[in-house]
Amino acid sequence: MLTVYTQSQQGWQWLECYRNQKPLFACILGFTETGLIPGISAAGATPDDRRYTAIADAEFLYHGPQLQPQHALPPLQAGATPALISRAVLAAQQIPISLFNAGLPQPPTVPCIDLEGSPAACVSTGKALDIAIVHHLLQQGLDWGARLADSVPGRYLILGECVVGGTTTALALLTGLGYEATTKVNSSHPACNHRQKWAVVRQGIQAMVASGTPLPDKSQPLEWVAAVGDPMQVVVAGMAIAASRTCGVLLAGGTQMLAVYALARTITEAYGLSWKPQQVIVGTTRWVAEDPTGDTIGLAVMIGGVSLIATQLSFATSSYPQLRAYEQGYVKEGVGAGGCAIAAHLYQAWGQSELLQTIDALLAESGTTGIV
Repeated sequence: MLTVYTQSQQGWQWLECYRNQKPLFACILGFTETGLIPGISAAGATPDDRRYTAIADAEFLYHGPQLQPQHALPPLQAGATPALISRAVLAAQQIPISLFNAGLPQPPTVPCIDLEGSPAACVSTGKALDIAIVHHLLQQGLDWGARLADSVPGRYLILGECVVGGTTTALALLTGLGYEATTKVNSSHPACNHRQKWAVVRQGIQAMVASGTPLPDKSQPLEWVAAVGDPMQVVVAGMAIAASRTCGVLLAGGTQMLAVYALARTITEAYGLSWKPQQVIVGTTRWVAEDPTGDTIGLAVMIGGVSLIATQLSFATSSYPQLRAYEQGYVKEGVGAGGCAIAAHLYQAWGQSELLQTIDALLAESGTTGIV
């Protein structure tokens, strides 16, 4: 059920270390106005839908299907929210969950720890976040990473995210940190919109130059987050740094979490912070890892030192076309879905049949309420 694509020995050692261990799942919610650009993301059929995706996903993650949700899951071009995968695993295996608001346009409708961040402006502005907010969010991440790690001694954290437009901010951040990632990132579209993403990133860098602001050096990671990043990135980087000192960390996502890993390493170098990178892996789905329209494996190799692992979960035989759409390249990942599927195998040795049966059942329940 699991494939280790990079840093094989390190990855398998991590998996063996945390086999049969019960994790804690933390999902960090954020927002960037980049996600409102027409066509930039398929995580919501329209820009207005995408404004509320993170809030709706958090509500579904926390409560599961409800007859009258405060925020219904947004309609998608095809497929179903990856929160279905995460919710199915977390509920069935009774894995505890913590939600964090790193910067949303409005507060979530479920219990959520407010980190007092702010939503990010569009990457194209070159002024995504105030630098003071970025420093504050890093400290919040470091503090909460240590606190969460203390709650799972000898075990591990799954750190997931929900940021619509986040693969574009990931590309922007990776570019700032010195990585040539223009054709390597993923998206929720069946074929990644590389040209559109790069045009937005280039516009942001040009806006920085036009304003007279000197471009930060690649060793100035927080300045790059402030310029073209999103609030989730620096929070999760801080959490990973602090938590790695005492427990395992599964960064649950693809492109976005590879960018977070690169950011975490650069932060430790820039500020002299200690961490244990061998305790941190990036875990995703095979739909991301093997996406022929991106190069996730190549990106992990380029960043270096990080073990990329993916669940081999398949929806090819699902009863539902919304799930079979994943096999055509729609959605692929999000809300920690890949990481939760990996955890399901590690904790209770679930294979393909158990995962598919549980996710299908949740989708059936959701369908009866008219949610999905």
